[in-house]
Amino acid sequence: MLRTAIKFIVLLLWLPQANATIAVSSARIWPAQDYTRLTVESKQPIHHNMFTVSNPDRLVIDLDDIELGDSLNNLSKLVGNEDPYIKSVRVGNFKPGVVRLVLDLKSEIKPQLFDLKPVGEYGYRMVLDVYPAHPVDPLMALLEQPKSSISEAASTPSRITPGSEGISPEAIIQSAQGSDIDKITPSTSNQTTIPKLPELRARTLVIAIDAGHGGEDPGARGRHGSREKNVTLAIARKVKALMDETTNMRGVLIRDGDYFIPLVGRVAKARKVKADLFISIHADSFVKSKARGSSVFALSEHGATSSAARWLAKKENEADLIGGVNLAVKDPYLARTLLDLSQTATITDSMKLAKHVLNELGDINTLHRGRVEQAGFAVLKAPDIPSILVETAFISNPSEERRLNDKDYQMKLANAILGGIKRYFAQNPPLSKPKIAQIN
Repeated sequence: MLRTAIKFIVLLLWLPQANATIAVSSARIWPAQDYTRLTVESKQPIHHNMFTVSNPDRLVIDLDDIELGDSLNNLSKLVGNEDPYIKSVRVGNFKPGVVRLVLDLKSEIKPQLFDLKPVGEYGYRMVLDVYPAHPVDPLMALLEQPKSSISEAASTPSRITPGSEGISPEAIIQSAQGSDIDKITPSTSNQTTIPKLPELRARTLVIAIDAGHGGEDPGARGRHGSREKNVTLAIARKVKALMDETTNMRGVLIRDGDYFIPLVGRVAKARKVKADLFISIHADSFVKSKARGSSVFALSEHGATSSAARWLAKKENEADLIGGVNLAVKDPYLARTLLDLSQTATITDSMKLAKHVLNELGDINTLHRGRVEQAGFAVLKAPDIPSILVETAFISNPSEERRLNDKDYQMKLANAILGGIKRYFAQNPPLSKPKIAQIN
């Protein structure tokens, strides 16, 4: 009798749990030209089913045992007119125990739906990535931008050597280091204050500018609430503006908005536009608020040059865990991008570039370390593009956090990065780029 009573009590305790619904703690939408991401977060895994409907085009997701609360009800308000793929979102109870999301679409898409386990400040996440069925080729998009010098890129067949056109190597370097660098400002006119260096007239240089973190991955947070992803994007946009004002130079933003791109995707995009250099911009953080200064890093094939560099690389490489990557998707292009190729020549050029940028940063900020450091940063693993990671300052330091949010100081950082790039090309004139077949 006692055993039967215990079983009955256990059954009564279990029944409410069996019928309990899962509360959604947050729902977010991150629109971008590359893709739009929709995230539904909860404290328990969400069971779901997805299918498409035609005429008109719609994407339907059924969520099992989900509570229809404010987070889901407000989801429709998060869809803006600027979203390139989603026209609207409708949410409602489809039948007992099932909440249905209906996404009205603007164009043909290739959706990816996957789940992420709790990490960092996030709980369980159901993630929907809405990709275009026919994505824009980033190289074609670059060529279509209205800068006349782009069309001249393929016409100059060879390398310009220092000393050509009657200018000595010393004069080239001196002009790149001159006071004009400090006066660079974006302009809407066709005039530019940047010296017309002969090595920049060889052909149009394409520089990939990677604003670290983004979207679901905020990066480091400052003591006063600043987010690394916002600071890095602001600086990256200023770097691009300066580059686009430079004769025969074009900056390409890896991300131009608040959305997440996997680390390997950043490398792949740089390779698709055949970038000459890859500059990843970040804002450092540490548990102690007194840490300060700028740093520049390059890739290492043989381990980190310090424990701090190793710690930082581990932290930056965890961005994919925070931002959320669909590991079920196997992209042959991305897989080939991160092959363990011999990168000795590329790393040598990366070190040269890093030293020039570090020296320029030293003119406007304290250097955290007086030398370039190396570690296994995943975002620097393009086998054929000199790549560096710039930690502009410590966002965890209240003083440096204020400076990082100052537009004038952001411009100084952008000028320093461009100044280092110009010094690098003054001493390492660019070769003509061969046409490389794209891997589908």
